[in-house]
Amino acid sequence: MRWKWMMPVVAAASLAATPALAAELTGTLKKIKDTGAITLGHRESSVPFSYYDDKQQVVGYAIDLCYRIVDAVKKELKLDSIEVRLNPVTSATRIPLMANGTIDLECGSTTNNLEREKQVSFTITHFVTANRFVSKKAADLKTVDDLRNKTIVSTSGTTNIKQITEIGAQKNLGLNILAAKDHAEAFLMVETDRAAAFVMDDILLYSLVASSKSPQDYVISADALSVEPYGIMLRREDPEFKKVVDGAMVGIYKSGEINAIYEKWFLKPIPPRGIVLNLPMSPAFKKVVASPTDSGDPAVY
Repeated sequence: MRWKWMMPVVAAASLAATPALAAELTGTLKKIKDTGAITLGHRESSVPFSYYDDKQQVVGYAIDLCYRIVDAVKKELKLDSIEVRLNPVTSATRIPLMANGTIDLECGSTTNNLEREKQVSFTITHFVTANRFVSKKAADLKTVDDLRNKTIVSTSGTTNIKQITEIGAQKNLGLNILAAKDHAEAFLMVETDRAAAFVMDDILLYSLVASSKSPQDYVISADALSVEPYGIMLRREDPEFKKVVDGAMVGIYKSGEINAIYEKWFLKPIPPRGIVLNLPMSPAFKKVVASPTDSGDPAVY
């Protein structure tokens, strides 16, 4: 009789333990497990984050981080291998392609902000930059007010073009704002005098200037229009996948591995021309490495 009384208790305990021992996969983890593949969205000219080198290979700081995330996903799913598929994205297409399931991680130079967090999610911040503008030294453009009645370019689909549009309207600057398809095209417009200035994240401007034919001809504004934390994008409301991705990023920071990865792309010669950005880790990013955060609030940084 005692044994019969205990059997339902044992059965109930077994059932209660089942979800913890064999929880069914959902979201992106299930997709990767079922297909054996993960799709990384990458940029074509966001040096040094995500771009094509001279061999048309996709390389960059964000790409290196994404491949380490892939390793963490492979370990989590206990897979021998995961096929990595690369899908080019632009500033305008990256969020729609993430939302519709075409890409699983976006490995580039995307600003994490509170507005975007309504559409997509972000993992731990991997860089902190600022919104500035580049122009030719000969133009003598030092502040935003100096841009009055000038033709300005920024990249379509970025926070930068939205910010300069709003600032121009607030200050009544009479700006003629053009939208370029990517960063390379925008810089070319300044290079060929079709635009007086290119508004973009300063790290991207530094890399474009360093890669240009005559770096000494350009100057980047001291004026910062905003603080921009970069994050690798993933889909919203996918907590299981985000936990694995965030865990991988925190591990890179806590282990100190981030130092070698950062040095490779910001302090050493990078392809295709061996330029050196010579950009030490900023105090704002050191703070993130010490206390990892995925916040889209500029005030945190």
